[in-house]
Amino acid sequence: MTHRRLILGLAFTLLITGCAHLGLQPADDAAGAATAADEPQALADSSEPAAPERETDLWDRIRAGLQMEERTDPRVEAEIAYYASRPEYIDRVADRAAPYLHYIVEQLEKRGMPMELALLPVIESAYQPFAYSPGRAAGIWQFIPSTGRHYGLKQTWWYDGRRDVIASTNAALDYLQQLYNRFSDWELALAAYNAGQGNVNRAIRNNERRGLPTDYWSLKLPRETQHYVPRLLAIRALVAEPERYGLTLRSIPDKPYLTVVEIGSQIDLALAAELAGMSVDELYRLNPGFNRWATDPDGPHLLVVPIEAVERFEMALTELPPEKRVRWERHKIASGDTLIGIAKRYHTTVEVLRQVNDLRGSRIRAGQHLIVPVASRSAEHYTLSASQRLAQTQQKPRAGQKHIHTVQRGDTLWDLARRYGTTTRQLAQWNGMSPRDTIRPGQNLVVWLNAGGSGIQKAVASPADAVKPPVTVQQVRYKVRRGDSLYLIARKFNVSVDDLLRWNNLSRKSYLQPGQSLVVHVDITGGSI
Repeated sequence: MTHRRLILGLAFTLLITGCAHLGLQPADDAAGAATAADEPQALADSSEPAAPERETDLWDRIRAGLQMEERTDPRVEAEIAYYASRPEYIDRVADRAAPYLHYIVEQLEKRGMPMELALLPVIESAYQPFAYSPGRAAGIWQFIPSTGRHYGLKQTWWYDGRRDVIASTNAALDYLQQLYNRFSDWELALAAYNAGQGNVNRAIRNNERRGLPTDYWSLKLPRETQHYVPRLLAIRALVAEPERYGLTLRSIPDKPYLTVVEIGSQIDLALAAELAGMSVDELYRLNPGFNRWATDPDGPHLLVVPIEAVERFEMALTELPPEKRVRWERHKIASGDTLIGIAKRYHTTVEVLRQVNDLRGSRIRAGQHLIVPVASRSAEHYTLSASQRLAQTQQKPRAGQKHIHTVQRGDTLWDLARRYGTTTRQLAQWNGMSPRDTIRPGQNLVVWLNAGGSGIQKAVASPADAVKPPVTVQQVRYKVRRGDSLYLIARKFNVSVDDLLRWNNLSRKSYLQPGQSLVVHVDITGGSI
């Protein structure tokens, strides 16, 4: 009997020890018994698929980072009413912003800047990466050439960093932070981004002299700038409380969409798209800084691709040596050939031809050969290159009779507009350019004659798709520099030599002196930086 009890005691001890080793507890009370009894049900519940987690929305993240003060100013209320009545426009902008918005939000968070700035491209460009304003501003952040260069945005025949979403976002945030450091106020910083720091400084000084407040709402600023901050605050209000205004924002997942790949050398964009398993159009929309059929031979050697395509792209890229990333052709120089002519024929530049062929000057000889980089597809395949975007603009059907004018030496937009009974702004719009852009001999311009029965076609603008500043003619003074001539100054301002003579009571025999002041009447377009 004692022996039997000893055996049972040992067995019980082993059982308890085994339970402890497995991390289990013996059911030694009523509560334990109840738990043990419930275990089969718990196992059955855990075998059912878990409910999918709700995907976080980027708009929620933006709302959490809003920092600017709400305003009830009538200008803000008017802008809210305007945008709230156009839900289809808000949807279009959200669709365009979707590939870029997560990157911009992350950069703002890293810098501790107001999340309202992620909405700034809505009023600058409607998030259209190829937007180009009459004031020569380009990209979603609408940099003009000089400000873009100041903030490190490279601009060449091959590439325009103002349209590069990654580069221009970083430049725009640098610029906005610098303006905030100057004014210690985000509303004034935004006003300066739109009108220029000098205009805001002058408005502040004017109010200080008159003993008036110097906040944004008290300053006398250009007309466009008076509506600029209210527009942003209106978009802010719609994003903060869309349901209040009867809107439903299209969901944008709060997760990265794009990534940047170091490619190391020039590559044909059609080939790059093929390696990434995407269309050429999709690649251009993620890399709108590239103007031509290939990336810039001098860099940046960076390409933006969707995260889901990066593994395939990088693997394919490593298997493709640099010399095969662009197709090369051997061109035999004919009598009369020039580097400029050959470059134009092959859609490249003289600089590239010199570099590839180790040429120091521009002299070439008939019978020799040049190695020329060429596109792997026809020009039409690169639908969002600069030349194809221009072709689409010029071919767009409009009212009136289409006429092609080939620019002659001495032509200006001002002269051509008067000749054809239109305006420089309209002529520029027909040809996808700014009224301030220079034109070159041999360039073809589209003119629509007798449009609308009044000699010109009325501009049909959609203020919702991009904020277009009003055009006004303003008198400016230009100080003559060494080497200037009446022709060069007229070309610089897109005016005629005759007008310069008339405005300044000069004759064609007049001699210009360095430092001399001339009056010029030019189109001044407000807005953009």
